[in-house]
Amino acid sequence: MTPTPKAPLSILACASGLSFAKRIEKELKKKHGEEVHLIDSEEMHFASTEVKTVINESIRGKDVFIIQDCENHSEGKSTDENLRALYTMVDACRRCDAERITTVLPSYPYARQDKQSGREGITAARIAYELEGDGSVDHVITVDLHNSAIQGFFRRAKIDNLMGGYVLIPVLKKMIEDKGNTVIMPTDLGGAKRANHYAQTLKTDIAFTYKARNYCKANTVDKMSILGDVSGKDVYIVDDMICTGGTLVKALEQTKEMGAKKVIAVCTHALFNGPAAERFQEAYEKGYLDLVIGTDSTYHSKEFMKSAKWFKEVSIASYFAEAISRVNQRKSITGLFD
Repeated sequence: MTPTPKAPLSILACASGLSFAKRIEKELKKKHGEEVHLIDSEEMHFASTEVKTVINESIRGKDVFIIQDCENHSEGKSTDENLRALYTMVDACRRCDAERITTVLPSYPYARQDKQSGREGITAARIAYELEGDGSVDHVITVDLHNSAIQGFFRRAKIDNLMGGYVLIPVLKKMIEDKGNTVIMPTDLGGAKRANHYAQTLKTDIAFTYKARNYCKANTVDKMSILGDVSGKDVYIVDDMICTGGTLVKALEQTKEMGAKKVIAVCTHALFNGPAAERFQEAYEKGYLDLVIGTDSTYHSKEFMKSAKWFKEVSIASYFAEAISRVNQRKSITGLFD
């Protein structure tokens, strides 16, 4: 049987995803040559706040990958505005007769609204419904979903949930000098599986935290306890994302007060919303924090990178580029989860 030929690879970017898309383009050109480039498109915003996407090159019959950073608020756009821009891009691609459409979302929007505990919607499921819809998105590529069960919200579209540890763990291997004096710790019991993976791979000890969250208020933790020996140790606190940083700062302070030698925070999604930057700057100045290591799954401005001496950014662009390349060539991506 003759295999179905793959469609030509094309990448597009919404305005908020352009920075990350350019990094991916650079990596893809190393594999596919100059024929892979960012398709020329325009994202038009009207006085009424409506948005429209216009594609200025033919994508008929192509394997299209749309890159959008929904958590990029540097230009004042909300997550919802970034989502709407993505939807207009998807619709334009479908109407321009793309062979297949993949959305590349380094940070899945509304990922923390993944379950129901009262009279509320499960917005993460709604996003899945809106993305795949009737005849729209065929595939989704993301990294470190807040809850891997979100993959089950997709009924038709395929979804690949990459692992931030694939890029972050090699960085930690180079940093750790004494494995016997190093502890990996999650910010809560929900992150125990991730912390175990890091600890087993790095061959270090592990500790755990328990937090009691006040669900009557947004981003509020009432109490936190640490289980394990951190005295005199280098502690790496791992999490999938940092939002306002309230939980993490509590963990930093308590870990240091229990005698930790160094405390380094590690996350995939360094969102730094609200007062996060100020909180980490203060913790750094007081000696509670040595470093935060995060990826470029969302945009960090040059001004922020210059001022935040406590932050180290690790790029996951080459990781995503490899996944995109393999998906386009219909190759297995199993090796990207090791």
